[in-house]
Amino acid sequence: MPARRSLTMRQLRRILRLHHEGNSTRDIVRVTGVARTTVQRALERSKVAELAWPLADDVTDEVLEERLYERSGKNAGFGAGVRKRQEPDWAELVRELRRPALTMVILWEEYRKIWPDGYAYSRFCELLREFQQRLSSVMRQHHGAGDKVFVDYSGKRQAICDPLTGEVRMAEIFVAVLGASNYTFAEVTWSQTLPDLIGSHVRLFRHIGGVTRLLVPDNLKSGVNKASFYDPEINRSYGRMAEHYAVGVLPARPKRPKDKASVEAGVRFAQGYIIGRLRNRTFFSLDEANAAVADAMTDMNTRPMRKLGVSRADLLESLERPALKPLPDAEYEYAEWKLVRVGIDYHVEIDKFYYSVPHALMRQQVDARITTGTIELFHKGKRVATTADPSSSPAKSPWTAGTKS
Repeated sequence: MPARRSLTMRQLRRILRLHHEGNSTRDIVRVTGVARTTVQRALERSKVAELAWPLADDVTDEVLEERLYERSGKNAGFGAGVRKRQEPDWAELVRELRRPALTMVILWEEYRKIWPDGYAYSRFCELLREFQQRLSSVMRQHHGAGDKVFVDYSGKRQAICDPLTGEVRMAEIFVAVLGASNYTFAEVTWSQTLPDLIGSHVRLFRHIGGVTRLLVPDNLKSGVNKASFYDPEINRSYGRMAEHYAVGVLPARPKRPKDKASVEAGVRFAQGYIIGRLRNRTFFSLDEANAAVADAMTDMNTRPMRKLGVSRADLLESLERPALKPLPDAEYEYAEWKLVRVGIDYHVEIDKFYYSVPHALMRQQVDARITTGTIELFHKGKRVATTADPSSSPAKSPWTAGTKS
């Protein structure tokens, strides 16, 4: 960082006002906290530039800086004929800032190597932040590439009509937004229950071709039991999925708007872009609805963003995807976890079926892992029993040996 911070235009306006009100240089220094020599130099430049307080309404900060600090040829004055400082590509700088370990200092130093007479560091940062503020709310949040993906369900649901009965069933819309690129993934599922929620995550990671460092769910009731920055309480099945993909879970905290600004803006945009385009269509199956959502999602992600001049898909390929962690060798298989107690007859009851376990576990609590075709029991992290196809089991069925898979 440069050794000396330059005067901001806000400070300069304050100095001019205080001077106009008859305050001495010493008083101005005391009130503003600006060095005496800086105040004197600012007043001298203002006099040469024929700037008087109050300034005209059309004198913006940019105009003020040009009149005070720019020179043209041999002219040491500050009036007409000034040249404008070389402007960097602010949109490119915003994209670069999303790369890991890149800072404003590095970008400013690179800028000054190309344009030695360019903006001072403080003004450079000020202008860059102003450009960021002009971006839409969905792009304004600063997140590193590959760092976070925000997930939520849309508040609006999609109607799907049974082609045989004409009955209309409402389906949920899952939305995920990558933090750095704002690339959006969306799909339609029948519910927000854990099987559908986790299935959407599996398809999300498959679609983007990697895994982010963190998952930020917006307090999804099926996945998050309690949101806390330091010790979030995650549903066990959701947590197992996160462990499989080696991704951390950081739920958005209630009443903390900054935690969920990206996903809320992304969900709103997805609703307007995707749902709005499908509002007059009738779908007769979940697959048909998802095909239409996928087409709208592709169109949205490949459309250039007005402020940045590139598309979400471009940023995914050039910025986000290289920073993602690789996918595991196998996709996660959904499993439901239950804590059950072994009875005195060394049997456990799961979904109205009874299964025998080693007698040494009588009265002990064991963890049951339930998948589509398998039930496994674990005691203190060790698998002690397993069975296949529980739906075809009799009222009481022996478990296979715990050492078998």
